[in-house]
Amino acid sequence: MAVKTKKPNAAPALSKAGEISLNTRLTREQQLEIHRWMALNREFDNKISLLYRRGLVIGAAFSSLGQEATSCASAYALEKGDIIAPMIRNAGATLVRGMPPRDFLANYMYRTNSPTGGRDGNTHMGDLRYGIIAPISMLGASIALCSGYVLAARQRGEKRVALTWIGEGSTSTGEFHEDVNFAAVMKAPLVVIIENNQYAYSTPTRNQCLAERFSDKAVGYGIKHAVTIDGNDPIAVYETTKAAVDRARAGEGTQLFEVLTYRRKGHAEHDPAKYVPKEIQQYWESRDPLARYEAYLKDKGYADDASIAKVYEEIRAAIEADEEWVMKQPKPDPATVTQGVYSSERHPAHMDDEFLYGRKYH
Repeated sequence: MAVKTKKPNAAPALSKAGEISLNTRLTREQQLEIHRWMALNREFDNKISLLYRRGLVIGAAFSSLGQEATSCASAYALEKGDIIAPMIRNAGATLVRGMPPRDFLANYMYRTNSPTGGRDGNTHMGDLRYGIIAPISMLGASIALCSGYVLAARQRGEKRVALTWIGEGSTSTGEFHEDVNFAAVMKAPLVVIIENNQYAYSTPTRNQCLAERFSDKAVGYGIKHAVTIDGNDPIAVYETTKAAVDRARAGEGTQLFEVLTYRRKGHAEHDPAKYVPKEIQQYWESRDPLARYEAYLKDKGYADDASIAKVYEEIRAAIEADEEWVMKQPKPDPATVTQGVYSSERHPAHMDDEFLYGRKYH
């Protein structure tokens, strides 16, 4: 079986090593910082996978293996005060926006001092202290929530932008259509990234949508500048997101683009993904975003094997320390089950109205 994959609708200048975009406003330090975030994203996912296999993660465990560039580089393009609405493969974006890895670990391991107070057990958590809206299982609904947030901010005279992601399969839902149409009509300062990772759970893209490019859907909403890019190229992801964020902030309305990437694991840790042909797996593994980016950084003289190894060593040590800390934390008392349900018993992570409104209401 021949491997067929869509190509980006632009051909940027690429480095010889790793095939990474050369045209960027990022400094050497910023490019290395993005690499560290991507490495943290991967090592964090690896830790969650191990904890799941040890029976320490009770809920579903989701991996963003192979999609680190999409999450980390896009979130890196935002400014303080902006907001994100991540989905299950955007752990990297959550970390980039400031959530401590140990808080994320605590949520997966249902500890009291986690963003959900031990009530979730995986990624359905938010924390407004970091400008993070919790993922919504009704796929596409986060788009409307983001629109409401930035439209309210605009009424207060604030130039905030929201960023959210959606899988290519979810763009076939009515929720996606209604919410993107509303955002476009209202000119909401919102950026929507379509993560085309080739499979909607076990359904390949060709079996659920015949669009040549998912970015073509933007035309129906009057959204301009929609492109399809290489989602495994962090420089391309950053530059495209930054341009979209700048346009949204300048009053040009909702922005949308597609990234081509690949989910290197199944839908969740329990899914072995045997429905994916080996040729497709091998093709995308050869285009791993971290391997490509590290080859590029070494070619540019920004890093070498020793400095890259040190990054991973530091990250792994920090994650081990975080795990040790989380293991000592208490699990929720069943008597507190209503905390966070009624306004009289709000969870501390939901108390920061100052981030939303500039002042506290309680």
